[in-house]
Amino acid sequence: MPGVGASVLLLRACLALLAWPVYLLSFLGMWEPFCRKVFFPFILEKIGAAHEKKAKKHKQELFRNLPDFRGPSGELRLLEIGTGGGTNFQFYPAGCKVTCTDINPHFQESLAKSMKKNQHLHYEQFLVAAGEDLRQVPSGSVDAVVCTLVLCSVHSVSSTLREALRVLRPGGAFYFLEHVAAEHSSWKYFWQQVCYPTWKLIFAGCCLTRELWKNLEEAKFSELKIQHISVAMPWMPIEPHIVGYGVK
Repeated sequence: MPGVGASVLLLRACLALLAWPVYLLSFLGMWEPFCRKVFFPFILEKIGAAHEKKAKKHKQELFRNLPDFRGPSGELRLLEIGTGGGTNFQFYPAGCKVTCTDINPHFQESLAKSMKKNQHLHYEQFLVAAGEDLRQVPSGSVDAVVCTLVLCSVHSVSSTLREALRVLRPGGAFYFLEHVAAEHSSWKYFWQQVCYPTWKLIFAGCCLTRELWKNLEEAKFSELKIQHISVAMPWMPIEPHIVGYGVK
């Protein structure tokens, strides 16, 4: 509706005024390097801790069947896209062989803490790589791929899912938990639209209005389980989530 569109644009402008220092730094080419190296790892650790408390029961349920996807050798080789500070390590079964990947190499401190806390895992390697380009990982070489709160910020969701399917062995599984667009007729979606440009700039490309379930349905999984859930985060436009897994 025209009225709604005008309201969104007006409120976007107001939000941009409040965040003008970030827009100025971005214009000068200074925000992105600062964000990647300092701000995003710091803020993600803080927000991640709050999100982890809200999402813990969903993750426990999600990863409960990970051992079912062990390879023929009995080992479970797992690759995580966008490992960040390693908040998922606690949910992986003992002896799991983990390959960590992230496009941002500046999570060393929080990642080291998580690795020290979770010594039940074998950490094979850390690759600085985008989800759309995992060329360092051989095709069909892992039993499970995990991707949580990452598909919102990749440049291409479809390319990332293609890479996940490529590195999975036949019968392997892709696990996901992601925030998504709210119902279009809801106030939550209205505020997602308002916050979208400023949020994307501040939070390293995070998009609030992606309908990721559609991308997953279009990917070539032989079996796909998706559940729509709510993860309430006070004053944050990321409550609607999807969680589940797809089998290659």
